[in-house]
Amino acid sequence: MKYILSLDQGTTSSRAILIDKTGAICGKAQKEFKQIFPQPGWVEHDPNDIWSSQIGVATEVLAHTGISINDVEGIGIANQRETTIIWDRKTSKPIFNAIVWQDRRTTDICQKLKNEGKEELFRKKTGLLLDPYFSGTKIRWILDRVPGAQERARRGELAFGTVDSWLIWKLTEGKLHITDASNASRTLLYNLFTGEWDSELLDILQIPKEILPAVCDSSGMYGNTSTPIFSRSLPICGIAGDQQAALFGQGCLQEGMVKNTYGTGCFMLMNTGTKPVLSKNNLLTTVAYRLEGKTTYALEGSVFIAGAVVQWLKDNFGLIKKSSDIEKLAASVPDSNGVFFVPAFTGLGAPYWNPYARGSMFGLSRGTTSAHVARAALESITYQVADVIKAMESDSGIQIKELRVDGGAVVNNLLMQFQSDLLQAPVIRPQVTELTALGAGYLAGLALGFWKNTEELKENWKLDKEFTPASTTENAKKLYSKWLKAIEITQLWIE
Repeated sequence: MKYILSLDQGTTSSRAILIDKTGAICGKAQKEFKQIFPQPGWVEHDPNDIWSSQIGVATEVLAHTGISINDVEGIGIANQRETTIIWDRKTSKPIFNAIVWQDRRTTDICQKLKNEGKEELFRKKTGLLLDPYFSGTKIRWILDRVPGAQERARRGELAFGTVDSWLIWKLTEGKLHITDASNASRTLLYNLFTGEWDSELLDILQIPKEILPAVCDSSGMYGNTSTPIFSRSLPICGIAGDQQAALFGQGCLQEGMVKNTYGTGCFMLMNTGTKPVLSKNNLLTTVAYRLEGKTTYALEGSVFIAGAVVQWLKDNFGLIKKSSDIEKLAASVPDSNGVFFVPAFTGLGAPYWNPYARGSMFGLSRGTTSAHVARAALESITYQVADVIKAMESDSGIQIKELRVDGGAVVNNLLMQFQSDLLQAPVIRPQVTELTALGAGYLAGLALGFWKNTEELKENWKLDKEFTPASTTENAKKLYSKWLKAIEITQLWIE
């Protein structure tokens, strides 16, 4: 048996997964690492923690499974996107902590650029909004704050990378400074139409081109690990941002196919084919993947609070003892009894992008119980997903035929059924839910010839359960119109 080693570097933990030819997960290891919160709205990681936890689980999964390094064909990497690291090329030492995608410290930089009328230029070239979420303004912040960093960057002494670039630099002991098109498209610096770093945008942000990695395909023979890392050198041959990797792992390889990952938040991507579709509904246009120089694009919508609403009910109110208890409590009532819950704890994501909105609950009465609140909380996840889907359908002109789902919350059958009822479309859950790692592994395996082509990958996809609508279209429309009213009022709370 031969295997692909997939490194899945996430926001709170690093994972390593071994995948065989059938797409089965043959072993996995996971390790959490420290989250750093210097002040409200700021989130950092120590880049050395990212590296040590990731290389630790890579060796651990081999040790635990007893699989020999000689049976590993190559490495694929999926990573938390937008998180920004700058390091010294000579010493490989970071000049500052990694600024995480969730971090909001560059709000003022973004606002200044908006005030200067620059947002439309960035949107047209990159498909992104001017938001602290993305890497470009984080780079600017680090270069401004670290003494001498701007000059050192100009002299080519420093290197910037998202987490994929950092891991590859460390795996190759500084021989490779690369990223793939999916990660590059999340930086605010990459032109979707030319497929290159954009000089005009670099000038606006005053970011020297010398610090940027080379942009590669998402699947390719990039180079080998240095032998001290593993007992033998392994080819690195697949890279994708985590959500794009999940899209690939879900087999959403045809135009119009959609996947949604239900985690702390929700990340939904629609494959829009070979042309970028610029959104009129505040969605992001992004690279899905690039194979053999050909780019496939996607529309993306992010929901900030999904599974986190269940944690909130557990930790802040003690409504449940563990997150999995939510399904039983919510299922003890037939509906939410008219309660609507908008979990805008950190503002609203797509398609509203309102940072000022805050959480709210409507329709409370003397008859409202904890079960109704639990049900309304679960339903809030599905309503937010419906918001994004409707925006995607409007932008792309494609009616969604089915929604492929993954992530921790998809084990909740009540949630999945209500999602299908609301969308009036099938919701499809696969047997393997480690889709991020699987996607990175698939990209690596394609470059190696481990799998011949994407058609062979589609055969690996196995259905666990399909949820089909059990209520009427009329009922779905009625509920959704009430949700829109709740959203409208929520946004009026703080203007």
